[in-house]
Amino acid sequence: PLYSSAASDVYKRQSMTRASELKKSDVIDANGTLYAIRQIEVQSPSARGAATLYRVKASAVGGGPKFEERFKGDDDVATVELQRRPVQFSYVDGEDYIFMDNADFSQYLLKQEDISDELAFITEETEGVLALKVEEAVIGLELPASVVLEVTETTPAMKAASTSARTKPATLNTGLVVQVPEYIVEGEKVRVNTAERKFMSRA
Repeated sequence: PLYSSAASDVYKRQSMTRASELKKSDVIDANGTLYAIRQIEVQSPSARGAATLYRVKASAVGGGPKFEERFKGDDDVATVELQRRPVQFSYVDGEDYIFMDNADFSQYLLKQEDISDELAFITEETEGVLALKVEEAVIGLELPASVVLEVTETTPAMKAASTSARTKPATLNTGLVVQVPEYIVEGEKVRVNTAERKFMSRA
């Protein structure tokens, strides 16, 4: 089989996860090599009765080869338990983003391409971000359910807009663009749902 069920001594905290429940940043064990999931494409079947396929793209933890495989939803995949460490965004060095561990002040380096989706929600003030670690390697970030960001660009508020349910695009201080109610103005802070990339409320 593609996946060895026998975990190595180092990675005893291994479990089986259904392919339909895999998430981005999960770590899978393929033939003794650990890969962090970077992308999951759900491919719905065109034929009746055919299974939905999950196309998983991953890269080796700590750098190295890429991994790509298709699974059926009920396939069992060997995954490795992650450590979660609370971190704060510190600074950028070229393509590298440096995060500081809130507990022991260690610094974790993450490549821009590996966390490009998460960067749309992170500033130096963002709280609740977790670094995902396997042994000593940091393989990704986990976002809180919502974050507070500032509106840097949007059209002026409309008169009587507070009674209408219409929305307008607003650019936030990370570059993320979301639809906001017409009464929101530049400089306001708003709460955004990180999973749905949607405006929730004024902050």
